[in-house]
Parts: sequence; structure tokens; C-alpha cells
Amino acid sequence: MVLMKRGRILSVIFGFACLSATFAGAEQVGPWNLDELKSVVPAVTWLRQDQPIHSLTYEGEKVNGAETEVFAFYASPKTLGEAGDKKTFPGIVLIHGGGGTAFSDWVYLWAKRGYAAIAMDLSGSRPIDPSFDESGNLVPGLANTKQRTKLAKGGLDHSHAQKFDSIGGDFSDDWPFHAAASAIRAHSLIRSFPEVDAARTAVTGISWGGYTTCLVASLDDRFQAAVPVYGCGFLHEGESVQKPAIDNLGDRRAEWVKQYDPGSLLHRCQVPILFVNGTNDKHYVLDSYMKSYNKVPGEKQIRIEKKMRHGHQAGWEPKEIGIFVDSKCVEGSIPLPVVAKPVVTADGVEVQVIFQGSEWKSAELLYTTDSGPRSGRNWQTVPAKVARSEKVDGKTKVTVTSPLPPGDANTWLITVTDNRDAMLSTEVQFSE
Repeated sequence: MVLMKRGRILSVIFGFACLSATFAGAEQVGPWNLDELKSVVPAVTWLRQDQPIHSLTYEGEKVNGAETEVFAFYASPKTLGEAGDKKTFPGIVLIHGGGGTAFSDWVYLWAKRGYAAIAMDLSGSRPIDPSFDESGNLVPGLANTKQRTKLAKGGLDHSHAQKFDSIGGDFSDDWPFHAAASAIRAHSLIRSFPEVDAARTAVTGISWGGYTTCLVASLDDRFQAAVPVYGCGFLHEGESVQKPAIDNLGDRRAEWVKQYDPGSLLHRCQVPILFVNGTNDKHYVLDSYMKSYNKVPGEKQIRIEKKMRHGHQAGWEPKEIGIFVDSKCVEGSIPLPVVAKPVVTADGVEVQVIFQGSEWKSAELLYTTDSGPRSGRNWQTVPAKVARSEKVDGKTKVTVTSPLPPGDANTWLITVTDNRDAMLSTEVQFSE
């Protein structure tokens, strides 16, 4: 097995060299041919268009030379019969996490918000069709999402082996390659729809979908906003639950990190991005999360919630996601507050916050003095207050102050909430 994998490493090096020659002059990043992914609209087959949420498959990347198809749900104000006088809508790509699928509930939520939304299944399967009541409202179907049918040309499963162990040799059997490519293909597809404004699109994903969102936002610069929830890079470090699987790759470990860890690609990200996570997430730990955040050179914001639950529904519930995406895709929307880095003074901590259209409501210092795994640490909160407030160019500039964290605090941050109950955070501070 070791000899075979070493042979595959030589094969992948040769393969990437061939790709560079084949696509001379094209934008090739790792295994992804970005020129092709962004310029070619994948072939689509509509499976069902007689309901407010439509079903379709579109052409995916080949696996070992075999053609594949990707299932997706699609909805917009037009398919819901709520278009009114609007002719075009902003678009959004929705990427599920581990154990997930194309969620009709998620697509419906964004269509109700005024977006053309597409959610694909990244395990080669088709979930059951959504149901609607007599009034045309969606019957929530999260409990039934385990009922799935493998597509005839479904390609890869969303398995541990295909996420990690397949690295080396032909990249077409690597799930991370297909996940990012399928999301970019979905983006190219909805941008081609006449009811979608191709200049106003966003992407968000949850858990492994957040991981994939980090990849996609680093590869596809056509988006105006990206929101990875939980998912991040630097999975080969610290307390990441993925680290043992990556370490077990042996002499293939470095190749996986180089090609598929978002920490190796986020330096390319110029898409405005909002990172959303919790203080105690065991799947994507704060240390790795902040390293991922710090890699992004462009516009970025962060929301760290005390003990945020981990799950699909918990991952799409935060109202800040919609507010952030609206601010980049819907003209006249009120943006989230802009929170600066905390400054430690002799008297406490100061944070500058800019509000544009919203106002300050509250702020808190969050800190932990516990040691051990981050997922098990207890967090304390202390109220913060406004020290100064002034109007500058139609915006409200607020100086928030809090006491210093205790001397034995090893991790801390400050959260700021506006009058819409939208919460943002400072960058997480570490003293360990």
C-alpha cells in the first residue's frame, strides 16, 4: 500500500505538470482549472419544476474518466410565485456539511429572503422531494433528509476515505476537489439563469460546507460575499478532530495540506467574508479558526458566539449571515457594525466600532481561564459599556470599554450587539 501511494504521489506531480501544459495561459490552482470552471455553464437536466422548489441535476467533474452528475434544489421569488415586479434577484450557493444534503428548507429560507438559491448534494445522492401545504408553504423536511437515493452517475460519496485517504495520483477521486468544483459549477449555473443578477452573488456553507466555502471563496472571485460557518483551515494542527486522519496519511500528509487545507489557499481570498463560529466548537477549534481568519488579506468580519451549537439548522439560523450577504448584494441594506481590534490600556480594553444605519445596544467581554480541550472550557462574561460616541460622515463611531480580562485568562474577545440584535466580535485574543 505504501509503495502504491508513493507511486501515486509521483503520478500526481506528473499529472499537475501535464495540466499546466494543457492549460497554458489558463488560471490553474492545484487541481482546479478556474478558467474552465468559471466560464463553462454545466449542462443541466430539470427533474421537477411543478413545485415552488425545483429539482435538477447538473454536470459534475469526472471521476477516473467517468461522467458524473450533481443533484440540487433551486428556488427563487419567481419559483415561489412572489416575484412581483422584480425581474432579477441576487443569487446564493448553499453548501451542506458532513451528513448533510441539498436542504430544501435552506433553499426556501433564502428564496423567501429574495434570493435565487441553489443547494447541491455533495455525496452523489438525491434527497426526497419537499412537501407543501394547501397554502403553498413548505412543510419542514429536515427530519426526512436521511431518505436519499444514490444517483446513477453520482460519483463520490462524502466519506472519510474520499476526503483524506484518496490523496495522491489522480485527483479526480478526491472529495475536496469535487466539493469545491461542484460549488463553483453551481455558481456558474445560477449566474446563467435570466432571473439572477450575476453581479450579485454569495456563498455560504456549514461545517464541511464551511470548509468548502473557504476553498471556494479563495478560488472563485466572482462572489460578492462569503460566509463559512464553523468550517476553516489548519485542520492539520492543534485540537482539530481531522488532524489524526491527516497525520495518518504519512508521506502524503504534506500534499493534502498543500492542495486541500484552506489555510493553504485563503491568502488568495478577496471576497468579503464573514466567519461564524462558537467558542467551544470541537470540529473547528478557535486556534485554527483564527489562523484561517488571519490568512485572509481582504475585507473580513467575525462572529464568535459563546457555546454556539454545531449543526445545519444552528448553522443557518444566525441573522448576521443574511444581514452580511444583503449588505453586499442588496442596494440600500444596512451593514453589520465594523469592529476594530481591541486595544489594551492601563485601565481596561477599548474597541472602536462603526455603526452605519444601526445603533449600539450592548457589548460583553468573554474570557476563559480554563485549560484542557477548548470544547470543554467554561467561558465567563462581563458587561462592557460605551465610553464615547460621535457622528462621523453619517456614521456613528462608538468607543466600547471593558475591564481587563483576569490575569489568568488565556483566551478572550469582545462582542458588540446592535439594535437589530446582530452581534459581531473582535478577533480572538490568546495569551497561552
